Amino acid sequence: MDATLAFPLLIGLIAVALFFDFLNGLHDAANSIATIVSTRVLKPQYAVMWAAFFNFIAFLFFGLHVAETLGTGIINPEIVSPLVIFAALMGAIIWNIVTWVFGIPSSSSHALVGGLVGAGLAKVGFSSIVWGGLLKTAGAIVLSPMIGFLLALFLVLAVSWIFVRQTPFAVDSTFRILQFVSASLYSLGHGGNDAQKTMGIIAVLLYSQGYLGGSFHVPLWVVLSCQTAMALGTLFGGWRIVHTMGSKITKLNPMQGFCAETGGALTLFGATWLGIPVSTTHTITGAIIGVGAAKRVSAVRWGLAGNIVIAWVVTLPAAALISALFYWAAGFFA
Repeated sequence: MDATLAFPLLIGLIAVALFFDFLNGLHDAANSIATIVSTRVLKPQYAVMWAAFFNFIAFLFFGLHVAETLGTGIINPEIVSPLVIFAALMGAIIWNIVTWVFGIPSSSSHALVGGLVGAGLAKVGFSSIVWGGLLKTAGAIVLSPMIGFLLALFLVLAVSWIFVRQTPFAVDSTFRILQFVSASLYSLGHGGNDAQKTMGIIAVLLYSQGYLGGSFHVPLWVVLSCQTAMALGTLFGGWRIVHTMGSKITKLNPMQGFCAETGGALTLFGATWLGIPVSTTHTITGAIIGVGAAKRVSAVRWGLAGNIVIAWVVTLPAAALISALFYWAAGFFA
C-alpha cells in the first residue's frame, strides 16, 4: 500500500466522497419521485422531502453487503491508495455532472464502479480487478431493468384484473393513497443500495490507511454520514431528469405509478440483500417501460428509451477513462 496520507488530506478525500454521495442523491432523486410527481399525487417539493426521509432511514432495514462489494469486490483492496480513490471519485463525479446537465438518466452506481476500474487499471493493470464482483455488477446492468420491467408488467396485469369491476375514479383514488406506500418502498431501496456504495469507498480508503484495525468493516459514523449526504442530495432534487423519467418515456396514472415503484422497489430490495450494486436508474426505467408496455407497445417512446440504454452502456467505460486520466495526471504532482 502507498504511504499513509496526512490526516487533513484524508478528511478532504472523505469530503469528496460525501460530495459524490450528495450528487448521487441529486442525480437519482428523479428515480425516487418521478412517478409520484408525474401522476400529480405529490407536488415536487413535498415529494423530495418524502423521498429524502426514507433515503436516510434505509440503513435501519438493510445490511451492508453492497458496501462490502464496493469496498473489496470490484478492485483488490490491497492496491487501493488515496490517489486511486481520488481518481475513481473524480471519474464518477464528472460523468454524473455531464449527464445531469444534459438530463440523461445514467447510472451513478456504474459511474463509481467504472471510476474504480479505471483507477485500478491505471495503477497496476488487469491484476487489480476482482472479476467475480465486476462481472456480477456488469450482469446487473442487464438484469435489473429486465426484472423491474417484468415485475411492473405483472403487477399492472394483476391489479387490472383485481380492480376490473371498479370505476376509474375509485381505482384512481385508491392508488393515489397506495402510491405513498410504493414511493416510500422505492426510496428505501434507493437509499439502501446507493448510499452503501459511497460507504464502501470511504471504508476501503480508511482500510488502506490502517484506520480499521486490519479488518475491513464500515464504521457507524460512515453509515450515518453517507445516508445524510444522499438524503440532502435528494432534497435538492434533479428536475431535468424527473421530466425525462416521469413523462417523456410514457404517461403514467396513479395505478401505473404504484406498479412501477413497487416493481422497482422489489428489485432493489433483492439486489441489496444479495450485495449487488445495481442502478436505481436502470431499475425504475425498466419498470416504467413495463407499465407503459402493459397499455400498448406504442405507449412507450422506444427511441428515447434506446438513447437511455446507450447512455447506460457508455457510462462504465466513460467514467473509467476519466478516472484513468485523472490518475495519470495526478501522478505527475504526487
